[in-house]
Amino acid sequence: MTTEIKTKKSKTKAIKIPKITLKKEKSEGKIVLRIRVRAYESKILDASIKQIMDTAVRYDALIVGPVPLPTEIKKYTVNRSPFIYKNTREQFEIRVHKRLIDIINPNAKTVEALTNLTLPSGVDIDVKMM
Repeated sequence: MTTEIKTKKSKTKAIKIPKITLKKEKSEGKIVLRIRVRAYESKILDASIKQIMDTAVRYDALIVGPVPLPTEIKKYTVNRSPFIYKNTREQFEIRVHKRLIDIINPNAKTVEALTNLTLPSGVDIDVKMM
């Protein structure tokens, strides 16, 4: 990466700026349980997130989140009538709300309590160990 500097005599000099890289230190004993929760209704999603967080806090787990992820919007356009009013159309959309929770260094009791948790219908959960 070079930066040009103009002097009084309108000459340009190229100065090299060293590139700085940051190294992330990884601790070897760190296990992260990443939970992605998806639902069509945000109220049901927030209630299930609160239930998951309460369960994790009850077993002394370290929680990061909930992080709201972008809402996925699917739009569909449909003809109202196939014959005379063919130019009129209806538009529908489906919104999928998403949240992300990280549980750092969960113990066996925390994982067991989260697997036995009953959540309302319409809530989709993806769990990854990282």
